[in-house]
Amino acid sequence: MNTETIDNIKMIAETAREFAEKNIRPNIMEWDESQTFPKDLFHQLGEMGFMGIVVPEQYGGSGLGYHEYVTILDEISQVDPSIGLSVAAHNSLCTNHIYEFGNEEQRNKWLPQLASGKVIGAWGLTEHNTGSDSGGMSTTAVKDGDEWIINGAKNFITHAISGDIAVVMTRTGEIGAKNNSTAFVLEKGMPGFSSGKKENKLGMRASETAELIFDSVRVPDSHRLGEVGEGFKQAMKILDGGRISIAALSLGTARGAYKAALKYAKERHQFGKAIAEFQAINFMLADMATEIDAAELLIQRASTLKNAKQKMTKEGAMAKLYASEACVRISNNAVQIFGGYGYTKDFPAEKFYRDSKLCTIGEGTSEIQRMVIGRDITK
Repeated sequence: MNTETIDNIKMIAETAREFAEKNIRPNIMEWDESQTFPKDLFHQLGEMGFMGIVVPEQYGGSGLGYHEYVTILDEISQVDPSIGLSVAAHNSLCTNHIYEFGNEEQRNKWLPQLASGKVIGAWGLTEHNTGSDSGGMSTTAVKDGDEWIINGAKNFITHAISGDIAVVMTRTGEIGAKNNSTAFVLEKGMPGFSSGKKENKLGMRASETAELIFDSVRVPDSHRLGEVGEGFKQAMKILDGGRISIAALSLGTARGAYKAALKYAKERHQFGKAIAEFQAINFMLADMATEIDAAELLIQRASTLKNAKQKMTKEGAMAKLYASEACVRISNNAVQIFGGYGYTKDFPAEKFYRDSKLCTIGEGTSEIQRMVIGRDITK
């Protein structure tokens, strides 16, 4: 990166950090305990330019690249990973899908609203019986004149209740057939389009997760993204970028846990000295710091390729795999360093620990990442 880019990233990091400290930190545990999705906060994030980070300015976005995007997610997630998760889902899934595969009319219709944060985006791929096996999904779209009739349901959908716009993958061909999926944009208020059960989650509790339900929803053909049958291919390309998002979320979560543990280890004294001076704790902190730097380098490599519009499927999977698993290890060690206090809600370690596990599951499990990497290196 050149000097101008580095200076710009530093400025963006400071802006995101100040916003998170002022508007997020005072509310972390209240939102977590009540499982409240703070929708008004996301309107504020939109005003900051954080809800359309990589969307070009002509569509109302910030027109930034993936290095800046990672920086914003990192800073927010150091304070509250659940807010980082929602920022990531809005930007990289719903909004980015419309930008990447929508026509000019569709981009101009929906992107300015999404980038402003005035409306919240959701993205529907996963179903109750089809997680990683999304080719066998049961949500169907059947053509009826100039409209499509959509039936089915999606689960584990971020912003399913509070979201205003959803990009939804449907099956328009036979189960297991090639090119059997098509993507549509649905708007809340369409008859038959509703949300269902809200999940009661271990962590990331301020990031809303629920069902999307489609009961004979009539959708105009003008809401179809790309060609009929391209939905699954589109989704896989979107998830390439999504892996950078979850890797960045993992990085911020890990860094937040590490910083909290390091501060505590310097302040906590036993046997006449700070516990950070004991080799067992000191080595643990050294491993945590090393893994954070390694994860960041993998993420920056994938981001550089993404900015250059080069293939980065393997590199994104590597970044997501390593960063997410390192995040769980680091958060676990943070609890250990805090000792008994790490098991209480009076200190931040337990929340980072609860939040961290989602990173190894969301937008492709670690096992799927290994499949993607293994397939690439052996072909």
